[in-house]
Amino acid sequence: MVFVLGRIRPVCISLILLIILLLLCGGSLFYVQTLKVDATNQKKEELIKWVDFKVPSNAMEYAIKLDIASKDSEIHFNWIEMLSYLAAKNGNNFRSFKTSQLDEVANLLKSGKTMSDIAAGLKYYDYYLDAYNAALSGILGTFEIEVDDPASKTGKRWERRYGIKAFSPIAKGYYYNDFDDFGVSRSYGFTRRHLGHDMMGSIGTPIIAVEGGVVEALGWNQYGGWRIGIRSHDTKRYYYYAHLRKDFPYNKSLKVGSIVKPGDVIGYLGRTGYSLKENVNNIRQAHLHIGLQLVFDESQKECNNEIWINIYPIIKLLYRNRCQVVKDPETMEFNRVYDIREIIED
Repeated sequence: MVFVLGRIRPVCISLILLIILLLLCGGSLFYVQTLKVDATNQKKEELIKWVDFKVPSNAMEYAIKLDIASKDSEIHFNWIEMLSYLAAKNGNNFRSFKTSQLDEVANLLKSGKTMSDIAAGLKYYDYYLDAYNAALSGILGTFEIEVDDPASKTGKRWERRYGIKAFSPIAKGYYYNDFDDFGVSRSYGFTRRHLGHDMMGSIGTPIIAVEGGVVEALGWNQYGGWRIGIRSHDTKRYYYYAHLRKDFPYNKSLKVGSIVKPGDVIGYLGRTGYSLKENVNNIRQAHLHIGLQLVFDESQKECNNEIWINIYPIIKLLYRNRCQVVKDPETMEFNRVYDIREIIED
């Protein structure tokens, strides 16, 4: 080889060496890229792909009560961790739930044990913790809300609170009726499961943002009619509000990319949908369809295996936390009476 190279011009030698170098680098790049692909595939394989949310509203309500009561104590109970522990312990069966079960967990924590100590040996605790954090982390937290104050020039003042910061999707003072209809069969277009919750009410009832977030979808859908899709700020939850009112479905200020706060009026109840043609009332009974999708990775947002959970227990939990609204006679829009500011704590 030395003899052959000795007869080749220096330019050719440089070219050969460059080609060899590129081949070697290419192989390294291919190896690195392969590692990245393998790591990505491994990450996707570890993603939660299915969540059967069965936590009853009374369990959530009591866990939240314990969390709030302990907020300024030496040991602050995390309501989502406590519920995750119960789910892992009872095999996701809450039919025999008693508040004493959560009191028992609280007493263990007060005794000095950590949640890691208590949950040790429970195979699916981490799974439920990830799933419940994705589903519930927008409900409880620190916020500031306006309250009446006659001594103030504006008649209101800001008050800092720790508690439930999410709202019922139906405004305060408006009647609705509902039942647990998640999974019930639907036949329009094709036979499928109902992956949401229907709340029957009157046309024009103000619809409220359950949680703050960013508007990702706004417009007509063959099945949902006029609908709004709002993504939570942590991107884990996608709220779907459908069958909104004909001609005047949304708050006129909204567009894709708009930021909404929990309790904002986003639209109005109607009966649009089940039509390829826009602005058509094809739903027999006026109601709000609300759905909650969990998104652990963007690949799950729109696919054949989307994760929609039963939001009915959460709606029951939020029944008493309803936003008071008032109508603007000029714009005919409804707006919240008391504003809110979310506070993100480390």
